[in-house]
Amino acid sequence: MSLNKNALDQPANHLLATLPASDYERLVPHLKLVLLSSRQILHEAGERIAQVYFPNKAVVSIITTMEDGSTVEAGLVSNEGMVGIPVILGDNITTTTALVQIPDSAMQMDADILRSEFNRGTALQSVLLRYVQGMYTKESEF
Repeated sequence: MSLNKNALDQPANHLLATLPASDYERLVPHLKLVLLSSRQILHEAGERIAQVYFPNKAVVSIITTMEDGSTVEAGLVSNEGMVGIPVILGDNITTTTALVQIPDSAMQMDADILRSEFNRGTALQSVLLRYVQGMYTKESEF
């Protein structure tokens, strides 16, 4: 699926929409609009995260596996967030599984490119760090 001009002008993902135009425009060449199907696994625990996702209308469950093998949903990510948080926290290896619950589209980006852009210290870094803080403190403003 290719990006249409409207998808670029008006990002449906709130994190991307929050970025200043100059920061967002720098990301555009690296963003790919993808369809996420129901029950699709975006990454599994213990795997290297190769791609990060900024959901549009899709909803992704973040699932943790307990020591006894049982699983628990640790969080949900929709158009307010990003799937692949470990990438910006310094590691491409995840301890959780990301599973699509409600299919739709997302903006996909190579994890290494996101890390490089994050390390520039621009508004992207600030927006993503506030998002992570909000996830863990239940503050939703970024």
